[in-house]
Amino acid sequence: MYKPFMKFLEEELFRQFDLERQPIPPGLEQQSSTRGKHPATIQSWCYKCEEFRKVRYTYIDGGAASQVFNSVIYPSYDCDLPLLGIDFLSFGKKKIIIVMDFQPLFRDEDYLQKYIEPMKAVRDRHPGIAQNLEMKFYDANQYFSKYLLFAKTDAETVENLLLPAYRDYLNLYWQLLETAKADASPGKRERVMRAHQDYDQYSADRDPASGLFSSYFGHEWSERFLYEFLFDHAKPLAPVH
Repeated sequence: MYKPFMKFLEEELFRQFDLERQPIPPGLEQQSSTRGKHPATIQSWCYKCEEFRKVRYTYIDGGAASQVFNSVIYPSYDCDLPLLGIDFLSFGKKKIIIVMDFQPLFRDEDYLQKYIEPMKAVRDRHPGIAQNLEMKFYDANQYFSKYLLFAKTDAETVENLLLPAYRDYLNLYWQLLETAKADASPGKRERVMRAHQDYDQYSADRDPASGLFSSYFGHEWSERFLYEFLFDHAKPLAPVH
C-alpha cells in the first residue's frame, strides 16, 4: 500500500544526496514471520551523507492485515534542522493512520519561527489529511510540531490525497535544509547531539510499534530492532523486578 511512497522518498534521496549505505546489525535488516494467521516480512535500509547522519526506513508487509512504512531522517549534528518523521500504517481497510512531521529539536521561538511556521502553508493546502487529533502515546508538545499531518483515514484518501501532501512536505524539508546554516562549533554541535539522543530515548520508550514487532517477530528481536537500529542512541529501560 505504501511502497510508492517509499520509492518516491528513495528516488528523491538518491537524486539529491550522495548516499552511502550503512550496515544494519546482523539479523535486523530483514526478517520473516509465520506467526498467527497472517505471515509478514520486514525489511530496513540505512544510509548517511554529508547532510544527514542517518537516513533510515522500514517496510512491513503483512498483506491485507498490515502495511507499515516508517522513516526517520536525522540531519548532521552541525545542523539544528528538525528530524523528518514518517509513519504510514494500515491494519486492514478500517484502521489507517498517517503521521508525517518535521520533529522540532528545540522549542524556542526563533527556532519554531524558522523551521516550523513555514509548514503552515503546506498543511493548509491539505485539509483532508490534517486532522486535529489527540495523541495517545506521545506528548504532542514534545518532538511534534503543530503543523504535522496526522489523520485516521481510509484507503481512498491515501490513494487520492496523501501523495501530493507527502511531496509538498518533502519539498519544503529539502528547501529548509538548503537555507539551514551549518554550525560546527562545539557548543552548538553538543546541543544538537544531545537533542538527537533525547529524541531517541523518548521515542524508544514510547514507541507503540514495539508491540507490533513483538507479535510478528518475538520480544527479543523486537527489543534489538528498537534499540540497536531504530533508536540506536537510546538505552533500554531497566527491567522492573
